[in-house]
Amino acid sequence: MTLKDKLHARAMEEGFSAMGICAPDAIPQASERLAAFVAQGAHGQMSWMAERMEWRGNPAALWPQARSVIMLAEVYPGARSPTPPDHGEISIYAQGKDYHDLVKRRLKRLGGWLVAEAKKAGEVPEIKVFVDTAPVMEKPLAQAAGLGWQGKHTNLLSRDLGNWFFLGAIFTTLDLEKDAPEVSHCGSCTACLEACPTKAFPAPYQLDARRCISYLTIEHKGPVDLDLREGLGNRIYGCDLCLAACPWNKFAAEAKEIGYASRTGNPPLAELASLDDAAFRERFAGSPIKRIGRDRMVRNVLYAIGNSGDPSLAASAEALREDPDPTVAEAAAWALSRLAGPAAR
Repeated sequence: MTLKDKLHARAMEEGFSAMGICAPDAIPQASERLAAFVAQGAHGQMSWMAERMEWRGNPAALWPQARSVIMLAEVYPGARSPTPPDHGEISIYAQGKDYHDLVKRRLKRLGGWLVAEAKKAGEVPEIKVFVDTAPVMEKPLAQAAGLGWQGKHTNLLSRDLGNWFFLGAIFTTLDLEKDAPEVSHCGSCTACLEACPTKAFPAPYQLDARRCISYLTIEHKGPVDLDLREGLGNRIYGCDLCLAACPWNKFAAEAKEIGYASRTGNPPLAELASLDDAAFRERFAGSPIKRIGRDRMVRNVLYAIGNSGDPSLAASAEALREDPDPTVAEAAAWALSRLAGPAAR
């Protein structure tokens, strides 16, 4: 059994769902695509995407000593039943524990095993692990490693896993056998593009983050443009619509990690609107949601209240009209105008 075979077996034992390997210079097209994305301003307020673009587009420049990139996929629970309009909808991946912590812990264990195993053969390799927090383009690398392909919604798809999975990377100085890259199997399907209520896809395989619900509810600071608020519906953190629409999900695998089981659910909007900073931090401790802060969450909640059509939620919005955060106060006024009806607006 080769070292790669042993590594794959160990990765599955650790709880990963798939593994593939590519060279650090396997995504030459990524640099040009990233540059075009940023030049169009489609990254919105995510200034970090414009920083260190050389590293993002060329992983070989990030760590020149690396000889292999091991890409791992880890499945999380898929789509659930619709959320009633008086509750806030949280993207499925964020309802459990923070995936950054869970995936990185597993990557470190696997990387440590790899180093120990290689040393038995007289090699002294180095590794670096990454989970969505460094200038690493995981999706193009995963396609180059054969894990799947970037679908028309720009997320990674797999014929074996659907599209409900996280990605992690282990860079290593070991020169491991590489896998063949995957190609697109989307065909003529446009289900994901048609599912987006804010029209965030100007063309297949292209995303304008400035119109994406995930971006608007998580990354965007300040008020959301008026013409996009209705499209948010009751989604208060992230969005699963384009993922849920994909027909390849009929092959979605079952999640093994119990930490991804929902802890937050989709809470009542009135309950979330009453949170102060301390209560927000306590409620979302250990969750990826915590990083957006109370003000941005309550802003999103107020947009959802305005879209709910439920007059019983007016009191929650009224209580926030004088909120110290001006964006929250403006969102409260907008929600009240929506609940009052067209005549009041």
